[in-house]
Amino acid sequence: MNAWVGVALFPLVAGVMLATGLPAFLVLIGAAGLGALFVVASGGDAALLQALGARLQALLEGDLLQALPLFVMMGATMNRLPLVESLFRTGSALGRNSAAAQRLSALAIGALVAPMNGSVGASVAMLSRGVAPLLARAGVPPAERVALVAAASTLGVAIPPSLVLLFLGDAMLNAHSIAARATHASVRIVNTQDVFRAALVPAGLTLALWALVAFVGAGRGEAREKEPPLAKREAVVAALCALSVLVLLGGVASGLFYAVEAAATGCVALLAAGVFARALTVDALKEILRNTLAISGALFALLVAATTFTLVLRVLGTDRLASDLLASAAGGATGAVLALLLIMAASALVLDAFEIVFVVVPIVMPGALMRAPDAAWVAALTALTLQASFLTPPLGYSIMMSRAAKDVAATTAAIARAVAPFLAALAAVVTATFVWPELTHQLDKPAPIVAPAPERIEIPLPETPSDQLDMAPLPLPTGGR
Repeated sequence: MNAWVGVALFPLVAGVMLATGLPAFLVLIGAAGLGALFVVASGGDAALLQALGARLQALLEGDLLQALPLFVMMGATMNRLPLVESLFRTGSALGRNSAAAQRLSALAIGALVAPMNGSVGASVAMLSRGVAPLLARAGVPPAERVALVAAASTLGVAIPPSLVLLFLGDAMLNAHSIAARATHASVRIVNTQDVFRAALVPAGLTLALWALVAFVGAGRGEAREKEPPLAKREAVVAALCALSVLVLLGGVASGLFYAVEAAATGCVALLAAGVFARALTVDALKEILRNTLAISGALFALLVAATTFTLVLRVLGTDRLASDLLASAAGGATGAVLALLLIMAASALVLDAFEIVFVVVPIVMPGALMRAPDAAWVAALTALTLQASFLTPPLGYSIMMSRAAKDVAATTAAIARAVAPFLAALAAVVTATFVWPELTHQLDKPAPIVAPAPERIEIPLPETPSDQLDMAPLPLPTGGR
């Protein structure tokens, strides 16, 4: 009975967030308090709640959290300085300012910047402020602008080494460990690098198909304003900025750099680019630092609240209930994974990516991995499903936020038609990944080759005492030590 009380807390959290607009961490803390009061009132094992302090200490001591403010600062620097506009204008100039080049530039900026922004909401806000006006100036219709901004903002969910995948990898490691202990399976536990490698090929396919969609749809548009000529300094800054971010993110995704090292280097490189472009003023730096502190503080608060909430759910037994339900799902591993993806898709209609990774994944993922031990494949499917749900009109998170931007006059039907090709391409990638798990293992490191053990030669023991060897101990050497 207590376990179902924990289940009831999920729609309560979603309803309060939608009705009041309160920050997620406040709602989660309130829901955790209600759950803890129920545990005490019902005579449950309230002593387990005393483990909260140790859990929070272990959480905040994690090395992964050191990279969080630095990645946020990279995104804040890109948002505050005119680097996004420089990237867009440089990409368009490479394609001779054609309609296709401008649409492709918008997608490329999303692929480059969205992984650093963390949440889909932050990516939508950045692209709506920096890219959408440039698309409008290029004559892109309003509905197509919404579709491009919404699609580009979701690329940060699945393209490694995004903050979402960083934390999803950590959550998958914990969930896989729980599932392995519960099933007594002798398997290699998945880690963050495994999740990066698993997501890279499907994310690359998605980006390639979306680029094809943008290229094919470039024939539609309104009259375009003539772009001012691209200055040499602006082109150099954009090229260096894009190259440095690609090298650093690629190094993290391939395991060459630690996330914290790459994020710190990226911050220095972007600030240096701002100085070279004569755009980094004292006021701009103050705003960058304020935004970094505000976003990082909100994410840390969300992480603490989610840890508290999930502890209460574990005391209530909701995690065991979810594991039992998923582990007993009809259809074996396929049924369990499908049930998991449905839960993720439904959660993405009301929660952002971080909230899902921190709250939903720790509860439902272990049960799915008990039936489907390929954790890297499940992680890639989870990221792709979240991306698709965020992009599904009319309730998709990125769709609603993109439409809420200023100067966007487009009907729901027009937006749905504009986003349909992107969603169809993503659905094809999700289906292919589900049917062929090998797509998520194309970049796996080969297993080490182990030389076969030499053949064991049995030497028969002598059968008669006269043939036995003299086993008397050898005399100890004399002299010396």
